[in-house]
Amino acid sequence: MGKHYEFIVIGGGSAGYAAARTFREARDSVAIIDGSKDLGGLCILRGCMPSKTLLYAAEVLHHARHGERFGLAIPEASVDMAAVHDRKKRIIGEFAAYREEQLKSDRFDLFRSNARFLDACTIALDDGTELSADAFLVATGSVINTPALPGLRDAGASTSDEILDLDYLPESVIVLRGGIVACELAQFLSRMGSRVTQIQRSPLILKEASAEASHVIMQAFKDEGIALFTGTRITAVESSVDSYTVRFEIDGKSQEVSAALLFNALGRKPATATLGLEMAGVHCRASGHIETDGYQRSNVPNIYAAGD
Repeated sequence: MGKHYEFIVIGGGSAGYAAARTFREARDSVAIIDGSKDLGGLCILRGCMPSKTLLYAAEVLHHARHGERFGLAIPEASVDMAAVHDRKKRIIGEFAAYREEQLKSDRFDLFRSNARFLDACTIALDDGTELSADAFLVATGSVINTPALPGLRDAGASTSDEILDLDYLPESVIVLRGGIVACELAQFLSRMGSRVTQIQRSPLILKEASAEASHVIMQAFKDEGIALFTGTRITAVESSVDSYTVRFEIDGKSQEVSAALLFNALGRKPATATLGLEMAGVHCRASGHIETDGYQRSNVPNIYAAGD
């Protein structure tokens, strides 16, 4: 048996680090387990920070191209995607380096490994080391979800990870879904200059928001030149050497669109499948989400969950 801790956090992203830092203010014995290639977590590396950095660049470009609205005469505004990409990498790199420094500080024991539960009080790392704790927090985040749409798994579609890391501007893009990430990056690509087609299953995009808000955004997207299809049923996804084709139905009528890039924005799912939660007796939904109460505590009193 390896070392015993008062608190072990599995996952060093924003939720995990915040919990470890807060616990460490009152107690001395805290460990963080993170087996990802790069430290920092989804928010810093492939989520909020890169997306908002790119969205701001697109907003500046959009306002420059419509300078007359502000009484400004701006003769020309163009995109240098390589420079936009470099700026994003620099900004994210600064955040990631600072977070890595915090995680590696002497306040915590950091294990660069994956973990799985052996029981409610014990985990095993990749090298077989066993650690125990009074309490655990599962903060392993999420992974891309690829639904069983005909042909999607074989098509090799890009995910938000690849879209956020583009250093060139694709001529045309098909965006599958109308959630927040899909809409943000659809507008980003459109404002940068790609010809964007967005396909949503339900009648409204941003269905978690009010219908009124959704209608406003839908009209804004159409005004900005995004080809938006809602109330669809995708029947086939195909890829060739240089393009992707999506076939779908609206009101029983078949349509198809083709583009140089296909963006699978069909959501994410919890990264919990390899944690051995069943060995600890933790209840999960079919989706992989850990069931928690109002205190983020699972059905096992010493195991908590946070983040995605």
